[in-house]
Amino acid sequence: MIYLDNAATTFPKPEKVYRAMDHCSRAYCANPGRSGHKMAMESARTVEATRDLVAKLFNIKNPMEVVYTFNATDSLNLAIKGFLETGDHVITTTMEHNSVLRPIMELEKIGVEHTFVQADCEGKISPKDIESAIKKNTKLIVTTHASNVVGTLVDIEAIGNIAKKHNIKYLVDASQSAGIYDIDVQRMNIDMLAMPGHKGLLGPQGTGILYVNDSIRLKSQREGGTGSKSEDIIQPDLYPDKYESGTHNTPGIAGLGAGIEFLLETGLSRIRNHEEELTQYMLDRLPEIDNIKIYGPRSSKERSAVIAVNIGDIDSGEITFRLDREFDIATRSGIHCAPLAHKTIGTLNQGAIRFSFGYFNSKDDVDKAIHALKEISKSY
Repeated sequence: MIYLDNAATTFPKPEKVYRAMDHCSRAYCANPGRSGHKMAMESARTVEATRDLVAKLFNIKNPMEVVYTFNATDSLNLAIKGFLETGDHVITTTMEHNSVLRPIMELEKIGVEHTFVQADCEGKISPKDIESAIKKNTKLIVTTHASNVVGTLVDIEAIGNIAKKHNIKYLVDASQSAGIYDIDVQRMNIDMLAMPGHKGLLGPQGTGILYVNDSIRLKSQREGGTGSKSEDIIQPDLYPDKYESGTHNTPGIAGLGAGIEFLLETGLSRIRNHEEELTQYMLDRLPEIDNIKIYGPRSSKERSAVIAVNIGDIDSGEITFRLDREFDIATRSGIHCAPLAHKTIGTLNQGAIRFSFGYFNSKDDVDKAIHALKEISKSY
């Protein structure tokens, strides 16, 4: 199969990720931070070593501000629900994933106000529009870094500066950018950074990260055993223990650590340049296809390696089905859990076919995808 669905989960992973997970599962996979025997201690070392790698990648000064979660959705729920209270106002955008939109809409039930800043038809967000939406009770700004539908990049540094200027906390959803684009939480004034382990960080599913500035005290979303202050029946207020109740996904964290090591060894610029090259190559070739509709910016410098298209008015799901069945090409169609983004670009009813590249894709993959789209287009 030609795998062009990396925006959902990157595949394949670097070989060292598979080896790290297998070694952990077979050699030392005991409960980290609980027991005193050597296997448990080795598990704990793996958990903390990976936490250190995350901190290094995003210039997080204190690794204890790195919280393990199960995925980006888990991270975003913890950040949004753990921070906002009745009477607060939150600003977000029309390009967000439901993992941002739905927690915010759920908080509407307890009196949390929201403003959805409108993107333009290419999915671009103006930082000035973010600033114009600020109210006296605005407590949080939440934006994606890169749209999961059209890939459009958001100027998170400019928004971070606006948030700092107005003493508002800033949460970034880095689901489509972590491990590909340089993110410096200090320089960009990011107070919370949510991301999955299974996308650009090249780790396995079931892993996620939330960076939380130590000045923020989130309400925990689950309580239980942490291995710390076990003599108390109330949840400890220690970072990151407060948010990591229960047994860690130690094999997953081992794989995540190996994925980040691969990124640091390879270099983010090399990975980003490769993905930009593939994206631009496909954007330049797509007009060869009859009745093609291309969404988002036409420059790979303004978007991540995500391209959404349609062929005429044909249902996007039908095209994705044919790409898979007839050409063995994996893509994703539909609404991509981002209804406001599709409404913004005018595809709420039709959806769109999404091609998303990773470091292990090649121009040959693009050529075969273009050929397949040409053949499918001819049949209509």
